[in-house]
Amino acid sequence: MLSYPLIMVGIGGATGAMSRYLLVKAITPVLADGQYPLGTWVANISGSFLFGILFIVISERFDMSDPLRFGLLVGFLGAFTTFSSFSFETVRLLSTGHFITAFTYILSSVAFCLLATWGGMRLGEFIV
Repeated sequence: MLSYPLIMVGIGGATGAMSRYLLVKAITPVLADGQYPLGTWVANISGSFLFGILFIVISERFDMSDPLRFGLLVGFLGAFTTFSSFSFETVRLLSTGHFITAFTYILSSVAFCLLATWGGMRLGEFIV
């Protein structure tokens, strides 16, 4: 049965997925020469940063309805950032013998996403 929160998550998810697709298509061929999955890397880090900021700002400054909050955080940012693409691209790099690139991608993605989330939360606290 469809509910308002579920519909909002669906709308947010569709919008987030389309946004990630456009970002990856725009960044990867231009900056990464097609080898390093830079588009997904940028989406994951920027999405982690936005999640950190929005989580703090929404929970401490705004009385946002659950459906809207879920649509934004779970739907949009959940679809914009993607662990499945990250995993696939890492396996693809490993299977084609690009071991250093794969491990650089793994370590930098995890480290920068954690730092971006932390930085977003600190900025969100500053805003509030």
